[in-house]
Amino acid sequence: MEIENAVPITWRFSQRAAQMQSSFIREILKITQRPEIISFAGGLPSPDTFPVEQMKAAFDTVLTNSGKVALQYGPTDGFPPLREWIANSLSTAGCTIAPEQVLMTSGSQQALDLIGKVLIDEGSRVLVETPSYLGALQAFSVYRPQFASVATDDDGLVPGSIEKVAIGARMLYALPNFQNPTGRSLSIPRRRELVETCARHNLPLIEDDPYGALSYKGEPFPKMLNMNPGGVIYMGSFSKVLTPGIRLGYVVAPLPLVRRLELAKQAADLHTAQLTQMVVHEVIKDGFLERHIPTIRALYANQCQAMLDALAACFPAGVSWTKPEGGMFIWVTLPKHIDTMKLLDHSIAERVAFVPGAPFYANEAETNTLRLSFVTVSPERIREGIAILGKLIAALM
Repeated sequence: MEIENAVPITWRFSQRAAQMQSSFIREILKITQRPEIISFAGGLPSPDTFPVEQMKAAFDTVLTNSGKVALQYGPTDGFPPLREWIANSLSTAGCTIAPEQVLMTSGSQQALDLIGKVLIDEGSRVLVETPSYLGALQAFSVYRPQFASVATDDDGLVPGSIEKVAIGARMLYALPNFQNPTGRSLSIPRRRELVETCARHNLPLIEDDPYGALSYKGEPFPKMLNMNPGGVIYMGSFSKVLTPGIRLGYVVAPLPLVRRLELAKQAADLHTAQLTQMVVHEVIKDGFLERHIPTIRALYANQCQAMLDALAACFPAGVSWTKPEGGMFIWVTLPKHIDTMKLLDHSIAERVAFVPGAPFYANEAETNTLRLSFVTVSPERIREGIAILGKLIAALM
């Protein structure tokens, strides 16, 4: 029964809660749910790649054979056979990863939050690429760090650019493979230089790798984790190679750190769902990903080429863009006078959506940039949407 004359509470939020901001991309996605919108905005994998039948069979097998275990609470660090599979998949001839170094998380976004919780104090210096993944900036910002932007170019992060800001910094966050938002990859010589530079400065290096398996040529880059397992924190996810709906990621770190991350996770959610971990292990344990990922690569390569061809045909001179060899994104740079936030309003009115580049910058945003994602759009719709966007840009030149 409702109390009569009850006085509404005046909520007093913490300083941390007061500074939280919604993801710009999530807000755009509300608009792009309309079927008439051609959306290049979301960083969503194509649902055409989801192995629905395999997942359905795995759920049935797990619930039939191990239902009482799957539906029970599980260990905080994760389902042991899955952690062992991950450790084996990351091990090389010169670098063995132990299952004890693997912590399962509820998506890699939780891994970012746990890393921030364990490594960042208010005012801590955190090094990030220019531009960087918006979800990481959002996760770390909760802990009120001081972001220091490090330079990038077509070969990825410039290792020499961290020298002046590395001393005293808590960590460097990088996406070396087909980066979100630019689609660029860190060259192999730079990977070695970056690992050596971070080690010399006693600087933890976070290697976030959700797209590494999506090389169109099928040739993966070497992992920085294997170059220095004592100084690199590796993040992986099943969202881009299996399905994001299961919310299953993992972090691999040296034992002293992974134990701290485990304690932080205990306080957050006790453990990642046992059922989904057991189902994923059931799906992948016999080599399914080795057969499945090439179909994703082929699909994305075709759609990427369709967008690159459309950009070349429809965008005016003075506009440049990256040419990724894997992943899900193309980064576009317009003349300095064009503000892509304002361009977005005109674009939405013409039924085309993209993500303006400004939210991907920790400092000094470049407002003449934008991100395009091509993996959920057919080649025909890609050509249609890019033609519309090209006309809008040309009108502002």
